[in-house]
Amino acid sequence: MGTVCREVVTLQLGHYSNFVGTHWWNLQDASLVYDPDSAAPPTELHSDVLFREGFTLGGHITYTPRLIAMDLKGSLQTLKQEGSLYDFGKETSTFTWEGELVTYKESPPAKNAFLQDLDKLADGDILAEADFPSQPSQHPEAVTMETVNSTVARIQKGYQLEGTVRVWSDFLRIYFHPRSISVINQYNHDGESQRLEAFGQGETLLQGSVLEELEDKLHFFVEECDYLQGFQVLCDLADGFSGLGSKVTEMLRDSYGGRGILTWGMAPVAHSDSNPMRDVYHMMNCALGTISLASHSSFFCPLTLRGGLGRRPSPPTFFSHLHYDPMQWYHSSAVLALALDSLTVPYRLRHNSVPMWQVADALVVSGRKVVAAYGAIPFPMMQGTSLPDTLDSFRDKLPWKPLSACPELNDGRCFGQWVTLRGLSGQSLVSSRVPGTEPPSPLHSACSGEEVLASYITAHYPGSPLAVQLVSNPSKVTPPFPQFFHQSLGPQGLLESRTLHPQSAVTCVPVLSSLQSSPALGPWLHEMQQGVSVLDPRRVAPSFLSQGPELEEFQEALEQLRTLAHCYSDNNHGLSSSDDDDDGD
Repeated sequence: MGTVCREVVTLQLGHYSNFVGTHWWNLQDASLVYDPDSAAPPTELHSDVLFREGFTLGGHITYTPRLIAMDLKGSLQTLKQEGSLYDFGKETSTFTWEGELVTYKESPPAKNAFLQDLDKLADGDILAEADFPSQPSQHPEAVTMETVNSTVARIQKGYQLEGTVRVWSDFLRIYFHPRSISVINQYNHDGESQRLEAFGQGETLLQGSVLEELEDKLHFFVEECDYLQGFQVLCDLADGFSGLGSKVTEMLRDSYGGRGILTWGMAPVAHSDSNPMRDVYHMMNCALGTISLASHSSFFCPLTLRGGLGRRPSPPTFFSHLHYDPMQWYHSSAVLALALDSLTVPYRLRHNSVPMWQVADALVVSGRKVVAAYGAIPFPMMQGTSLPDTLDSFRDKLPWKPLSACPELNDGRCFGQWVTLRGLSGQSLVSSRVPGTEPPSPLHSACSGEEVLASYITAHYPGSPLAVQLVSNPSKVTPPFPQFFHQSLGPQGLLESRTLHPQSAVTCVPVLSSLQSSPALGPWLHEMQQGVSVLDPRRVAPSFLSQGPELEEFQEALEQLRTLAHCYSDNNHGLSSSDDDDDGD
């Protein structure tokens, strides 16, 4: 394929989705080359797919995400809804009242060390401290993104933000366009009143001023695209944003037919304000959101580190070379952002890009619009070894872990799979054995990294449709990404034979990811449907249906979920009749 840039508009719906999205945009920003006159070779990933170039009122170039981020009142803290790129030179209002004035001013939210350093960078202060050329003091709109963000990356200051991150803007390092952020003032982010807790609340939100504002923002970003390929939607699955996301994706489908709509349902491992009643709400929101979002999207993929979306989930997903705290949103969202950085590679490439709708068509067959994600984060490769050595060391196991609370069946059945490996290049992709010697395994006879990886996956899923892509660029984990990596990892994210000094920061990591449509999703969907079917919302959650859906619509959605689960049965290996008759917990 050519080098035509097929643009993508991103929507982030909900607080946890914005946590993941903030890490995601920081990762994208860390890999950008902002200077159009730079002699550096272009990267494999085409940043213009996600970013747009614009100008401030003062004529300064901006490079901002093509993004709409929606959240609730009180969720922004120190971040201005309109951003800071275009407010330079605003004058205060002129008062004609000549009497006495009394001003009451609320103290602004405190900024953590990272945000304080960003403020200093905008004024050129910290550059001299870090032995970089000093810059004149100026307003953020006149500070190029290269000056601020690349300096953050070069300094590699170790921020310990685990105790200071309250909202996603506490670790946001890039500027958003003034049209990017939408605050829903009808509901509160904190507190016990006016909470967006139920699916029906979210559904009824997309009307009036909320709908008009969203349509206005969409038109702004869409109309400047030359070759819009579609939308990637990050949507909270466990609260009322699942209902809002259902209506948003329905509107996208109706208004932009033929474009790809790839929806990622986000769910944290735990909620800080959880209780038995809210846990019931979370289950019902996940069930309704899954069937609704899937029906309106090209495909729907849940992303979570929870062990399951039912009442009694298994322990959170564990990664051998990460010391992350699954209960901290700042940590768990960082892991999911790394996964998303790899999962979305196919439609972001500069060359040989595969449009969103083709990715979806490769995975969605016979109505199976729910897919599952898996990832090896980081991909555990020893420094100085090769890809065949690493994959061969896993023998009968696969190197990745569930990212959708859906364990693999390990029975070799799969309807379709898309595997991406990023962060490895050169001789490390193939075996370096001496010519004429017997290869240790068939993988060591392969002539390319694609052949190595395809042979390995095919051995585990023989006869299944498979697409494989390799990208040499790793994910760059520059500040303020959490440094929760095992000390055995070197700066390039590869395993070292010796334990490194604690001060050795990991700056990038290789990641292996897989998107699958497989029979494993049948039992997963069935368990979700059964867990909610035994609940009578009129008794256990009387307010859940107060703003919709009606009880009959609720039951119909669960029946659709049951039918969808049956779509994943394969040659009678899926759900049994006893599963259908089981209405217990």
